[in-house]
Amino acid sequence: MIKQNMTIFFVKNQEVATCFYQNLFEVEPILNVPGMTEFRQDTGFSLGLMPLTGIKKLIGEQYFQPSPGKTPPVELYLTVDDPEVYLERAIKNGAELILPVARRDWGDRAGYCMDIDDHVLAFAEPNINDGLRS
Repeated sequence: MIKQNMTIFFVKNQEVATCFYQNLFEVEPILNVPGMTEFRQDTGFSLGLMPLTGIKKLIGEQYFQPSPGKTPPVELYLTVDDPEVYLERAIKNGAELILPVARRDWGDRAGYCMDIDDHVLAFAEPNINDGLRS
């Protein structure tokens, strides 16, 4: 049984990334030490930020070879009450707009941006009429 879920983003600059997510989530990290920052949401979800140098040291250079200047591709899909607010906040803090909030083929209203470390963030309001989500 999974007891907690945490997504860890590998970041170029831990301090800059911490500031970005602190402003985006409007919450202080529960952990912020050299090598790891953690933000925990009331839902039990946690986002960790680890410097690229830290993950290379932890698992070894041979297992971690992203493209030059790019971090590994990932999308973090966050369901929120007001996706426009989150998308606007992310862009205000340095994210790049990919797609504005709109109704998507699967029914959710979602907007996309790329954070300061090239991770794709989606802010979505679930389609409550599909019967699959609450």
